[in-house]
Amino acid sequence: MPKEKSLAELKKITDEQIDFSDIPELDDDFWKNAEWVEPNNTQHLTIRVKKSVLDYFKAGGKGYQTRMNAVLEAYVRSKKHPKQPLH
Repeated sequence: MPKEKSLAELKKITDEQIDFSDIPELDDDFWKNAEWVEPNNTQHLTIRVKKSVLDYFKAGGKGYQTRMNAVLEAYVRSKKHPKQPLH
């Protein structure tokens, strides 16, 4: 089924017709343990890097793209505020 037709069919469904039986209610315990997470303002990008750089970060395991981003972000901060220490 084409995407447009699927969306059109979904738009016809009313809230009353949706089956929520497999979705648990969010009780006070859920909210008591909830944690605020800042939005991830990253942008999808295709970039070419040297194999040695990629191998180094991948050797650290899962999260290598996050670590690469952290290094780039630290560099940008150091250039914007050269006298301020990085945290």
